[in-house]
Amino acid sequence: MYVVAVICIIIVIVVLLLSVVTTSKAYTYKHTVDPLEDNPYLDHEKEQGSDQNQNKS
Repeated sequence: MYVVAVICIIIVIVVLLLSVVTTSKAYTYKHTVDPLEDNPYLDHEKEQGSDQNQNKS
C-alpha cells in the first residue's frame, strides 16, 4: 500500500516539475511581429479608406 502511494507522489512531483519547466520556457520565448512596411494589406486598406472618404464628401 505504501509503495503505491510513494509511486503516485513521485509521478505527481515529476508532472508538476515538467509543467513548471514548460510554462517558464513559454514565458521566456520572445515573440516577433513583422514590421508594418512589409504588410501587403496596409496599402490596400489605405486605398479603401481614401475611397470611402471621397464617397462621403
